[in-house]
Amino acid sequence: MKVLPLQPADHASPEALRAFLSQCQRAAQADGQERLVSISITVGALDPLAVLEAIYEPGAPHFYAEHPSECSAIAGAEVAARATFAGPERFAELQRFADETFARTIAVGPVDAPFGGPHVFVGAAFADTVENDEPFPAIMAFVPRWQVARAGDVTTAVANVPVAPDADLDALAERVWRAHQKFAGFSLTGAATESPRQPRQFTSTESFDYRASVAAALRQIDAGDFEKIVLARALDIEADVPFHPLQTLDGLRERFPDCFAFSIANGRGDSFIGASPERLVRVSQGMLEADVLAGTIRRGVGAVDDAAMGAALLASDKDQREHAVVLASVRRRLEALGLALEHPAQPGLRKLANLQHLHTPVRARLPDGIRLLDALAVLHPTPAVGGAPREAAVAAIRDLEGFPRGLYAGALGWMNARGGGEFMVGIRSALVRDQRARVYAGAGIVAGSTPDKEFAETDLKFKALLDALQPPR
Repeated sequence: MKVLPLQPADHASPEALRAFLSQCQRAAQADGQERLVSISITVGALDPLAVLEAIYEPGAPHFYAEHPSECSAIAGAEVAARATFAGPERFAELQRFADETFARTIAVGPVDAPFGGPHVFVGAAFADTVENDEPFPAIMAFVPRWQVARAGDVTTAVANVPVAPDADLDALAERVWRAHQKFAGFSLTGAATESPRQPRQFTSTESFDYRASVAAALRQIDAGDFEKIVLARALDIEADVPFHPLQTLDGLRERFPDCFAFSIANGRGDSFIGASPERLVRVSQGMLEADVLAGTIRRGVGAVDDAAMGAALLASDKDQREHAVVLASVRRRLEALGLALEHPAQPGLRKLANLQHLHTPVRARLPDGIRLLDALAVLHPTPAVGGAPREAAVAAIRDLEGFPRGLYAGALGWMNARGGGEFMVGIRSALVRDQRARVYAGAGIVAGSTPDKEFAETDLKFKALLDALQPPR
């Protein structure tokens, strides 16, 4: 990425901006390669979700991710560059796309600010390939035309515009100028309109016998086919009015401030939303972080009951074994890349609004030559959403579950030109389109699991999404 010093005169008027874009176009004409011009500015405090909702268009792809308790959120919409990938090399192909995109980027403004400069947003399905009628490809990646993000007290807006050798500079300059002016003085005053009707009634159907699937998986575990497998349920919901995915997401982030609230839309009316408790991998300034999250119990009613629930989870042989399988896999795969991992000797408790989990945070410095997507490619899917051994368990999931996962339990996130980025696991999630939603929840099956208990665990996980989809009267 070529970073130019920001000259105030470059953005003082549409005419000055056009002259700047003309310089960028000459670079594109010199080698016949389109340039991506990325203009970052710091702006007054904004809520990225409010901005995205204010200009929401079902026909435009978007990406949103927020961790409320960390005061971090990023939103982007429309498309400046995009690509899709499938197959066993999909993450390597994604890396090449990102490298090529950033290599032909001309960036100005505070690109070193939090969330400054262009970002590639990514939705990666659970599997390397998806079925023909799935709404999202195995990997959907795009650089947005506009992006706004908050990190603590700093809000950064980015406009990205492709400049082709034969581009209409007058039209481009006008578009970028409008975006620049909008975010430099963005105000939601007057943006409120009559809220869309919220669903008050819906019907739910489930076509697969989950308890029977768990029983079948336990027989395969007893036969030695695999040690652990994660099986999910899918509830199909039909509401009395269309769902508004971003309003549903707002409810989720309010209910679950310690989770990653996320939304990704394909631009054809489908949105995948959720509140995930699990960071898959994060890289910042060369340091990698990951969450190992496996083993679940409900929150208690009152402090004493809650503490008793947590103590029972910590003492549970079944849950400790399930957690150990995931941690061992993460260690093995990252150590094979040359990472020296640091983590607590014993898991602790991660308490969420409705559940608590066994949790082990993992950290390591990336060695030379290893990048974020290298780690992502070896980690995904972890035994927390797939199973162990991975190949045998993942191969059995489709038949045992009876539905295609798509983005459920996939990897959703972003990456920047400085080697940083963050991906979360697409769980506690729903696929939404018009008046229909498919809601997902899963549980890890190991020796000692019982069909009734795993069914009850998935019911607990469903509740968060169902409450958000159908607010109380």
